[in-house]
Amino acid sequence: MQLWQKLERTRRLLEGQCKRFCVRNVLKSWFGLEATDDLIWEVCRLATLSLDEDNPICGWDELPPPSLYPRKHRELLRALVSVKLGIGMRKVSLKALDSAYSVAFPKSTPINVNKKIKH
Repeated sequence: MQLWQKLERTRRLLEGQCKRFCVRNVLKSWFGLEATDDLIWEVCRLATLSLDEDNPICGWDELPPPSLYPRKHRELLRALVSVKLGIGMRKVSLKALDSAYSVAFPKSTPINVNKKIKH
């Protein structure tokens, strides 16, 4: 839940500074000099966000607010946890991320990829 809240606080902070809310600025805000191009590229690659195989400089695409478009941000947080902890993406619990999102943004529609589709 803290990651979701920190993401929203960072969005507001960057907005207040007239800076783009993008992967690159979020990671630089959170990790400072530790947010190298390699770290940003790896997070973008795992989250499949704004990645161009020919250009290692990625992460500049503007992100929508997390409360309105949570799936993209869930993949960002999932990739970030995976990279920082050195674990596989599948080890990061989607269920935990989804339930934390519901707590962090109680007035938003809950996200759940494990929901069964009725035909």
